[in-house]
Amino acid sequence: MSTLKMPKVDKKILRDKDKIIRDISAFTSKQNILSENEELKPYETDGLAAYRQTPMIVVLPETTQEVSKILSYCNKNKIKVVPRGAGTGLAGSALPLADCILLGLGKFNKIKEIDFSNRCVVAQPGVTNLAITHAVQDKGFYYAPDPSSQMACSIGGNVVENSG
Repeated sequence: MSTLKMPKVDKKILRDKDKIIRDISAFTSKQNILSENEELKPYETDGLAAYRQTPMIVVLPETTQEVSKILSYCNKNKIKVVPRGAGTGLAGSALPLADCILLGLGKFNKIKEIDFSNRCVVAQPGVTNLAITHAVQDKGFYYAPDPSSQMACSIGGNVVENSG
């Protein structure tokens, strides 16, 4: 197996972890911030379990305003961000970095609009493929990128990975 070369870890960011947590808690509820080792363990890999890296913290925002504030803060403070949906991907694209905020988008799970005549669904990234199928099946439609994983994988991951 080849060796995965990860970006250089910013030790200053790691030293500032507690401050970063305090600062981020101004943008989202404290319950949406995971920072303890046992809380971070499920996020250290995606479906490609050959590679593991524990993130510095995981943030599970609930609104687009929270995401915007978190991303602005991270940009201003040069903190790496790795977005993550369901974590079912096999390409390693949701593999966190040791000095990153893993931004979990699973709470963004609403279908916003269905346009049957144009065969178009507008959905948040955390909507599962199966939820899309359920939303359109009464009109004879079916969303079938991969029926074996449609219960778990999300539309955001399909778009990001160009899968399905």
